[in-house]
Amino acid sequence: MQTTEVGQNSEIKQVIGSLCMMNNRFMNFMLDDNKKAAQVFLRVILGDDKIKVRNVRIQSFIQNIYGHSSQLDILALDSKGRYFNVEVQRSDEGAPARRARFYSSILDTHFLQPGKLYEELPDTYVIFITENDVLHDNLPLYNIRRRIDENAKCFEDGSRIIYVNSQRRDNTALGKLMQDLYCTEPKNLHYHEFAERMEFLKYSKEGEEKMTDVIEEYAARKAEALAKEAAKKAARKAAKEAAKKAEEKEQANRIELAQGLLADGMSIEFTVRHSKLTEAEVRELASKLSA
Repeated sequence: MQTTEVGQNSEIKQVIGSLCMMNNRFMNFMLDDNKKAAQVFLRVILGDDKIKVRNVRIQSFIQNIYGHSSQLDILALDSKGRYFNVEVQRSDEGAPARRARFYSSILDTHFLQPGKLYEELPDTYVIFITENDVLHDNLPLYNIRRRIDENAKCFEDGSRIIYVNSQRRDNTALGKLMQDLYCTEPKNLHYHEFAERMEFLKYSKEGEEKMTDVIEEYAARKAEALAKEAAKKAARKAAKEAAKKAEEKEQANRIELAQGLLADGMSIEFTVRHSKLTEAEVRELASKLSA
């Protein structure tokens, strides 16, 4: 029992040790109420050192009574009243253009209160940090804003969508930030604003307890994987048993046919050819019939 617990604790520490910020659950813990860390993200991505984060929340659920609701990974508010939604997407399917459009629109409907003027609608930024270059132009960053087709001028409606390609991990400020997203050790991080938090989450008892749901999620995935493997084994076993029964039935049919042919006076050679038994098997049947 004690050995099992030691093994489980070792496995949990191994799981926690392997986590990086490209795991969106771990990213949530890194930025939850961590204004300095959120500020680094926004300053580097937007190239603006004057951004001051007033508030940052994780897993913000925005209810839409008329349609699809959303749960935002990270939602930050800065000193200018601008809202920033940051989403970490490891799957290409999780970052389609229309999802970014929807998130932008749901921020608008949520933050313009009844009776307020349209001019009071806050600026919003939807930022998708993607594991792969989902827009396929090998750019580190894609800034998306509405433009007027006829003169190519920006249509300044206060909404922006940004895709960050985390594959571009060079020595620029943005590239170093992307390196940090894949870093698993606090001492190797470029931005010290992340290091203290990662140290706490990975190497303190309180941090481990805080990440209970990450561990539970891992345990659930492991249980699911074990269940799938057990189901596969059961399916393979059932298939083998079914194949064995089918072969046994086929053999019984061959024997029955051979017995009938021999009883009708057919030769050994003829019976072997038509029953598909071996000559030795047919001769054994013949000897039993003549006994």
